[in-house]
Amino acid sequence: MTDKEIIERVRENQSAYGLNGTYHSTAMFIMGFNQARVGGLLRGFHEWLAVRKGELSSQHWVGRVLTQALPELEFQGFDDLHLEPEQEQRAVDHLFSLVLEFLEVRDDPWALTSMYAQYHRIRTSLYGGDPS
Repeated sequence: MTDKEIIERVRENQSAYGLNGTYHSTAMFIMGFNQARVGGLLRGFHEWLAVRKGELSSQHWVGRVLTQALPELEFQGFDDLHLEPEQEQRAVDHLFSLVLEFLEVRDDPWALTSMYAQYHRIRTSLYGGDPS
């Protein structure tokens, strides 16, 4: 079973995987799955998010995805995060959609190469030359 198929199954039956419909539990599940894959599930996700928006960010993907799903929200961390059920659903749906969209790119060598080239152009335009 591919990573994409697993994520699709989780999205279709979240409670079977111990998820309660909140963004926090879903994001933590995906982070754990990424760890189980030794970082391979989301390798390139940060860069892909940057290319997708055309801007670099130092914000962790958990916060970045949440603020994309809920632009009215000022995310300061999970300690004081209180979302309405509709907001939770929007955030969870957005997270699954982004991860599945990313996996399409990650699993296509040409698309992945193109994404990294675009990311390099964004970095170079901001930092000039080699930013390392």
